[in-house]
This record gives sequence, structure tokens and C-alpha cells, in this order.
Amino acid sequence: MASSVSSMVSTTLLLITICTLSSLLSVASAATEEGRTRPFKRVYAFGDSFTDTGNTQNAEGPSGFGHVSNSPYGTTFFNHSTNRYSDGRLVIDFVAEALSLPYLPPYRHSKGNDTFGVNFAVAGSTAINHLFFVKHNLSLDITPQSIQTQMIWFNRYLESQDCQESKCNDFDDTLFWFGEIGVNDYAYTLGSTVSDETIRKLAISSVSGALQTLLEKGAKYLVVQGLPLTGCLTLSMYLAPPDDRDDIGCVKSVNNQSYYHNLVLQDKLQEFRKQYPQAVILYADYYDAYRTVMKNPSKFGFKETFNVCCGSGEPPYNFTVFATCGTPNATVCSSPSQHINWDGVHLTEAMYKVISSMFLQGNFTQPPFNFLLGKKERVG
Repeated sequence: MASSVSSMVSTTLLLITICTLSSLLSVASAATEEGRTRPFKRVYAFGDSFTDTGNTQNAEGPSGFGHVSNSPYGTTFFNHSTNRYSDGRLVIDFVAEALSLPYLPPYRHSKGNDTFGVNFAVAGSTAINHLFFVKHNLSLDITPQSIQTQMIWFNRYLESQDCQESKCNDFDDTLFWFGEIGVNDYAYTLGSTVSDETIRKLAISSVSGALQTLLEKGAKYLVVQGLPLTGCLTLSMYLAPPDDRDDIGCVKSVNNQSYYHNLVLQDKLQEFRKQYPQAVILYADYYDAYRTVMKNPSKFGFKETFNVCCGSGEPPYNFTVFATCGTPNATVCSSPSQHINWDGVHLTEAMYKVISSMFLQGNFTQPPFNFLLGKKERVG
């Protein structure tokens, strides 16, 4: 009897040991896998509605697009609205996937869910401080946030972390993703006496100040998106006269705003590369990536370049500013993946996926994104 009990105890102990070893091996394997597949431990993102993952809800949205909490926003991937201005994922979501990280929570709703980063981007945000638009009587019914607001949020977030100052500002394993910002600045001054040159100068100055703040804090890996091909957005096509067109059929004057803005931005980034040689600063060429798609949309699976998937109105745009996506009179297409434009201002998940691939695997960042990853791997 004693021998039998002893045998049972030995067997039980052996099973416990095996289970424990198995668990430890699984944990070690998972840790090894995580270390191998996650070049960065966290991402901090900034920008406007092209990058916002939920800091804006219906009542806070920019003029004419205050219905982001309603269906059919988000239905392609999330099956419900996540307050993203698209039918699904954005570029920043595909970036998170590529880095094997969870989707970034919006700052305003990130409490207890910020282990892998936070998204400070907010729809309607401008590069220039909101007071500028108030001064010029251009502040009616637009969101008051600017890139300065997002930097204030970022500083508050760092201060709220339970860590020493040096540890909070240790960004060796952090990727800063600076989504496009500045489109709203030009849009809000449409029809005013404020010149494009004034907006460009003030916007670049403001963005440069924010980037320099991050670099001074110790940011080592930074991706900065330029402005997209804004003249190809349905809203631009809807508002501009028919004779204002470029070689790919988009609004020439609006695309020129983005083009010259991006040239100045790239010059500024080159200055920063010299000033902060320890940092890897990438320019993500949203303009040329978008233009490449527009020159041969069928190559990327698109059939509709200007006709919005979600909206209302007559052909060829299915768009009117009086009944935008999310309102009762708006309809949604059956194949969002065949459309570039989602709601007239924002793009479909399919387009964001193409653009993100061009950034992450293509040649539309300078230097290439793989250069950044290689530098991170070498430095550790």
C-alpha cells in the first residue's frame, strides 16, 4: 500500500514537473518570438483624421463630417464604428500590424490600454494654432485642436506615467509616427484672403516645432508623412471648377498646395537629419504614393477613383456636403475595396492598405522603412 502511494506521488510530481517545464518553455518561446518579431515596443502617433483611431466622436467631428460614430463607418473590418474615418483600418493600423503590435488606442480613451503606445491624432486638427483661425474669422464649426494640442496631450501622458523622468523619456524602443497634418489648414482658409504661402509658412513652422520637441526629448525613430494628393479627394473635385484639372484629372490648384508644402517639409527634415544625426528620420511620400495609384488604379484593384463609396448625390461623385456618410440619406456601396474615396474626404481601407504597403515595403519613404528597421536591429 505504501509502495503504491509512493508511486502515485512520484507520478504526480513528475507530471507537475513536466507541466511546469512545458509552461516555462512556452513562455520562453513566446518571449523569443516577441523579441524577434517586434522591433519596437511601442508607437506614438500624431496627425488628423487620416490617422485618428477614435479621439473624435460624432459631436466633435469637423464640419460636415460629424457622423463618424454611425454605421457604415468601420463596417468592413471592425463590423461597427470605431470612430475611424474610414470603412476599416487606417495606415497607422497597418503599421501596427506590420510591427506585430496591437492597434493604437486613442489618447482620450487609452487608460489602462497603453502598453504598446498611444494615438494622439485627432480629426479636424490643424498644424497652425487654432487662435490663428479665430483671428481671421475662420473658426466657425471646426475642431479647435492643433498639433500643439497633441503635444500638450503627449506631455500630460508622459507626466501621468509612474516612472522616473529618465525612464519616461527613454525612447530607444519607440517609433514616432507623424501622420499627415496641414490639409485642414488649407481647407479652412478656402475663399479667404489668407494666402497659400502664409499657410505653408505657418504650418511648416508649427510642424517643425512639434518634431523638434520630440527630437529634443530623445526620439530616435521618426516617420513623417507628407500631405496626400488632396486635389484627388472627392470634396476637392466637387467644389473646384471643371477647368481646374491636372494631368491625372484631379484639381490642379489643390494638388499644388500639397506639392509645394511637401517640398518645404522635406527641406526641413533634411535640416533635422543634420542637427540630430543620432535619429533616423523618414519622409513618407504620401503625395507620390497616391499619385502612383491614380495613374494606374486598376493595377491596385480600384475601379472608382472619385465616386465615393459612402455618400449621397448625383454621378459622377455620389457626394454632397449636405448629406455626407453616416447621415440618414447616405448610401453605401457594395464593394468598398474597389473605391479609393470612402466619404469624399477620407479614403477606404483598401486604399490605406495600398498606401501603407508602399510606405513599409515599397520605395515611398526616404530613406526606405527597411533602413530604419535595419538601424534599429543593429543598435538594439
